[in-house]
Amino acid sequence: MDLTVVAYVIYLVVSIGLTIWVARTLSRNGRLFLADVLHGNEKLADAVNHLLVVGFYLVNLGFVALYLQDDATLASSRQIFEALSQKLGVVLLVLGLMHLGNVFALNKFRRRGMLDREPNPPLPPNAYTYPAPAGPVQG
Repeated sequence: MDLTVVAYVIYLVVSIGLTIWVARTLSRNGRLFLADVLHGNEKLADAVNHLLVVGFYLVNLGFVALYLQDDATLASSRQIFEALSQKLGVVLLVLGLMHLGNVFALNKFRRRGMLDREPNPPLPPNAYTYPAPAGPVQG
């Protein structure tokens, strides 16, 4: 078997495994955050969470598939490790950027929602009370 095919198989197994692990972790831990963003609406939080996970899978697995091709001929185990480290490093960076993008977007939604829940700021005074003039003290 060609060493390039071996590198492809290792790359796919590790990349798909990492994508599944990250998606499950984000889904499990992001549910509470989504519920807070959506003002406690659990059904909506679950639906949005599921949609985010599906989108995460589609984008990342699509990237993994597109990034599979390599024109280099691999002749040694060292070249396999070097090619895999480069490819997996890029996949990890894309996974990290996707995660940070999701957190950034959700945090903006959360802040906007928190502003809606805060009480109105105090109104400026419309009248003033002046102290009584000081006079002699009677005792």
